Amino acid sequence: MRKVVVAVLGGTVLLLGLVMLVLPGPAVLVIPAGLAILATEFLWARRALRKCKGAARRARRSLRWRWFRRGAEGLKG
Repeated sequence: MRKVVVAVLGGTVLLLGLVMLVLPGPAVLVIPAGLAILATEFLWARRALRKCKGAARRARRSLRWRWFRRGAEGLKG
């Protein structure tokens, strides 16, 4: 019974996040939340959440480096 409840709840949250990709809303926050709910019971969701976290880390590092370089270029001139 627990697995069914988690599947329905997590699937609904994940589906809402996917809909928010084309409609206004915080899809970037809702999709990982749905995956986190599903990951409590399903291995495939755990793997997807791990990939999602890795992509977020890479994006954060890239943005940090870009902002650092932009700030350093401003100091030069």
